[in-house]
Amino acid sequence: MVERSSAPLDLTYMALADPTRRAILQRLRTTEARVTEIAAPLPMSLAAVSKHIIVLERAGLVRREIRGRDHYLSANPQPLAEAEQWISDYTRFWERRADALAAHLEAHAAEIADTKGSTP
Repeated sequence: MVERSSAPLDLTYMALADPTRRAILQRLRTTEARVTEIAAPLPMSLAAVSKHIIVLERAGLVRREIRGRDHYLSANPQPLAEAEQWISDYTRFWERRADALAAHLEAHAAEIADTKGSTP
């Protein structure tokens, strides 16, 4: 079996797809925290939280620093900026397409109105 590396954007969206991982990122928005502090309010085992953290790390959304026996996590917003840019690019693309469609429909409606108005 051949393993292919996933694109960073794919990893970001996959990580963001889970509400637990979004909650972890929310917790890390303002300050770093130890893994045990992040796991405490969550309704799952520390092992389950660790698996979620690994997904976030693979996506580059979280950084880990080991100090003695404690593992500290902090958020890395860069992959989110890249995901936002991707969405922004496609939003602009579809807005232009929608604007072109609206202009076409308005022109077509004007043609129909002109045709009905010129018919005796």
